[in-house]
Amino acid sequence: MAADYLALGLDPKKAHLFRQSDVPETAELAWILSCVTGMGLLERAHSYKDKVARGIPASAGLFTYPCLMAADILIYRSDKVPVGIDQVQHVEMTRDMAGYFNQAFKKQVLKQPEAVVSDVPKVMGLTGGKMSKSDEASVLPIFGEPSEIKKKIMSIVTDSKGVDEPKDPDNNTICLLYKLMASDAEMAALAADFRKGGLGYGEAKKRLLAKFEETFGGALREKRREMDKKPDMVEDVLIEGAKKARHEANLTMQAVYEATGLPQSKLKGFMGFVAQ
Repeated sequence: MAADYLALGLDPKKAHLFRQSDVPETAELAWILSCVTGMGLLERAHSYKDKVARGIPASAGLFTYPCLMAADILIYRSDKVPVGIDQVQHVEMTRDMAGYFNQAFKKQVLKQPEAVVSDVPKVMGLTGGKMSKSDEASVLPIFGEPSEIKKKIMSIVTDSKGVDEPKDPDNNTICLLYKLMASDAEMAALAADFRKGGLGYGEAKKRLLAKFEETFGGALREKRREMDKKPDMVEDVLIEGAKKARHEANLTMQAVYEATGLPQSKLKGFMGFVAQ
């Protein structure tokens, strides 16, 4: 995933890219948040209710997962959080938890961030629902091999409307995926062809395939392949990002310690990772 981001142009000088597990303070703040958050709020989490409904065991980790997500936002004193439409609730819960903490300790320590949703708030999966890593059939891998991409796009689930019949571009997986990569003019042209009829799903899928290859194929795919030959470089980016992230996380945790009255250790090893 880190190699994907770097190949797509993420600049480590402008954005800190790191593993969450390299910042243990996040888990520490998550525990503290769980101590001021009521069970009622956690029980209302859509992700928790959905997974339980699908038979996934209701572990304590699953139940308190919103606390971890909140900590991952609050520990960096975030103002705005870009999310998909299904994650807006988590940002709202994060705001609640920040408020609970500030109220409990009578000090404005944690910021209450705002969710930012893009013009395409949900990425449709190939099978008609949300594109999700838990459903491999729904996923279109950005840097998959051309043959794999073609097979997946041509297998997108559609309805039974014929070539000449008008179709609804606003609720069609092909159009919704095309919109992620196309210009406004290109999207308008495809939508118009859908509405007037005469465009079959097979031809529409070919347009989507061509746009996908134009966006992610060629030199960009080759750049991603080169990343696989440089695992140490990718790892160095993650390590440097983690150092910067831990510095910010520690600033927040110092304020959290002061507000809660928890004693801070004098051991130097705590900040050793950041100082290196």
